[in-house]
Amino acid sequence: MTLTFTPLHPLFAAEASAIDLRSVRDEAILAEIRAGMEQYGVLVFRNQPFKDDEQLDFAQRFDGKLHAQTSQAVLVKNRLGTEALSDISNVGPSGEILPPNDRRRMGSLANRLWHTDASFVNPPGRFSILSARALPAVSPNTEFACMRAAYDALDTETKAQIEHLKVHHSIAYSRETLGFEFTPEEKEKLKGVVQPLVRTMQDGRRSLYLAAHAASVIDMSLAEGRLLIRDLMEHATQPRFVYSHAWHDHDLVIWDNRTTMHRARPFDDVKFRRELRRTTTLDIERATAA
Repeated sequence: MTLTFTPLHPLFAAEASAIDLRSVRDEAILAEIRAGMEQYGVLVFRNQPFKDDEQLDFAQRFDGKLHAQTSQAVLVKNRLGTEALSDISNVGPSGEILPPNDRRRMGSLANRLWHTDASFVNPPGRFSILSARALPAVSPNTEFACMRAAYDALDTETKAQIEHLKVHHSIAYSRETLGFEFTPEEKEKLKGVVQPLVRTMQDGRRSLYLAAHAASVIDMSLAEGRLLIRDLMEHATQPRFVYSHAWHDHDLVIWDNRTTMHRARPFDDVKFRRELRRTTTLDIERATAA
């Protein structure tokens, strides 16, 4: 079997031909998907009715070890029973829609900021795998920004300026920008880590490594570092670099956190139920280089 990929955007993102990922165990097919990820950064697979255990199993077959250092574990017990499976939903333990002032709901509002999954831990996230389980009648899109194309479009002077810069990433910082409050004990568990601002991929292409979690630039004043981050974020999220994914039932989307940013778009989440599950694999190579 040979997969084909149909581009969804001039710069990145593609839809894969029909396949049932739950049953894929052939290493040659898994290698085709990995090659598609390297080329496109975002892959869309339609009609993937995953259950939780099937998604965990596929994620491990696809890319090995899974990220389980989620911020949700600090704030609230995961109703799914494992931190390797992130509960991207607006429902509580009994399936009830969370009320407006629920702490988990308030924390998840930060998903509407442009971000990269797990850049605030070491090792960071490599591939995220998001499965649509229950969608409202009009499901909000998820937007993706191509960070390789954004880097390529920078002028020579800016590329030279940012070449060796390091940035401190903290999930506490991204949520505090929206007014979310942490206890001292929670902040102690969410100290964050330092990441490069520019990453070089296996194919030699460069990529900006940004997120709402980017709190400060090492060896720059706080104000100047944050202004630089803001300028780069505005540059990287111009419409020409963005693909907007319209969700359908049982869609499964895989993206590379090293070469993309993403954000959720808003919907009436105190009225309509929406459930997705995310697994994120570990960027082991980055941990070795850190």
